[in-house]
Amino acid sequence: MPYRVLVAEDSEQTRQQLKTLLEADGSYQVDTVGDGRAACTALDQVAYSFLLTDLRMPGMDGMALIEHVRKAALPVTSIVLTGHGSIDQAVQAMRLGATDFLTKPIDIDHLRIVMEKAVRERGLREELTQLREQLRGQYAFENVLSKSPRMHAVFDLIRHVATTTSTVLIEGETGTGKEQVARAIHQASASWRKGPMIAVNCGALPETLLESELFGHEKGSFTGADRQRKGRFEQANGGTLFLDEVGDIPASMQVKLLRVLQERRFERVGGAEALAVDVRLVAATHRNLGKMVRRNEFREDLYYRLNVVKIELPPLRDRPEDIPLLATHFAARFARREEPPKTFAPEAMERLLQHPWPGNIRELENAIERACVTARGAQITPDDLPLDILRPLRGGDGKGIDLGRPLKDVLAEATARLEKRYLRQALRKCRGSILKCAKISGLSRRSISAKLAEYGIKKEDFKEED
Repeated sequence: MPYRVLVAEDSEQTRQQLKTLLEADGSYQVDTVGDGRAACTALDQVAYSFLLTDLRMPGMDGMALIEHVRKAALPVTSIVLTGHGSIDQAVQAMRLGATDFLTKPIDIDHLRIVMEKAVRERGLREELTQLREQLRGQYAFENVLSKSPRMHAVFDLIRHVATTTSTVLIEGETGTGKEQVARAIHQASASWRKGPMIAVNCGALPETLLESELFGHEKGSFTGADRQRKGRFEQANGGTLFLDEVGDIPASMQVKLLRVLQERRFERVGGAEALAVDVRLVAATHRNLGKMVRRNEFREDLYYRLNVVKIELPPLRDRPEDIPLLATHFAARFARREEPPKTFAPEAMERLLQHPWPGNIRELENAIERACVTARGAQITPDDLPLDILRPLRGGDGKGIDLGRPLKDVLAEATARLEKRYLRQALRKCRGSILKCAKISGLSRRSISAKLAEYGIKKEDFKEED
């Protein structure tokens, strides 16, 4: 179906010339008017895709016409046709909402390019609108967004868990949205469990502080304890306690946590009174607790107490259908005030789909935030994306890749190579300091130590390097 075009031009010769040339290949159906007032009437009666308008016309000029389109919020792409002496006015018209301007005499090939580009951008805007509707509809569950069938199975499991107080264990790589899923569980239970959700990152606290953080302490129980303090279990009473990176809890604390899960009672540090608590516990880890149990790094009895209902979150590379959905969501979140969200050039979206996302949703969020800040125009182009996304995967032209292996295994191997390179560079920068390496990587010290052991990297090798 051809696009409807309205030409507003006081020169009859120019009007007829544009009509003939644009209708030549059947892509456009052109109507013409000789002044701004006639154009306003036509625009109010017909849903045009394009308005081509001269600036200087009798009665109502092109500038007033562009202003009318803006105030009426008409969904039409406006292109200004101007003489060389009116370029300043054309730029002003673009500030009012015109998409582009062309100087006379009109180069019809250039005009077609401008209109074809507008058609592509309109398609992207319509796709954005559709995606927003999807975000509000079938692809949103509480605060989690996904089109993936695997994630929709997670949503179904959350709905069932929400009617119970069962303990939940969430496993998934770093950045897959474990805390968002924990909040979804809490929110889905809000109709009958009125308590708050309290979150604790177990990997971020040293063993000496973790017990007090979880169970609270009595006044005078240790140096600096100048008052009684309620712990996270008490604060979450009647609600949800989320223990992130539960695999990093030291052995002595694992025993105490097991007792609370068994008895639903605990004592504050330095206290003797047993306090009863009604808390749903949601634990999360990026580590494989089953393997840790087999290596005697995690208590088996605690593992089974935590693993009543397990939710495994797939990495982003295994749910590529979510990349456009999430990218659009983040673009809307990071849009500048009083500006529409940026859209994605097809080449930029292709880059996003090709990237393996070792940092998962968190990495995608950071990439889109950066792109929204650096993009000069209304579209995010490949040049606006971080360099890590622009660099092709080794063997990206098909050479050096074993096509007999599943893509998942190839990506996992590439991710492991990147992770090892990152750790080596971080240790070199930090002169072998695990603490400093943890700070710049955003991981806990225990996580760093576990990864170094997994990859056979020795921190001592980096202590004397410049």
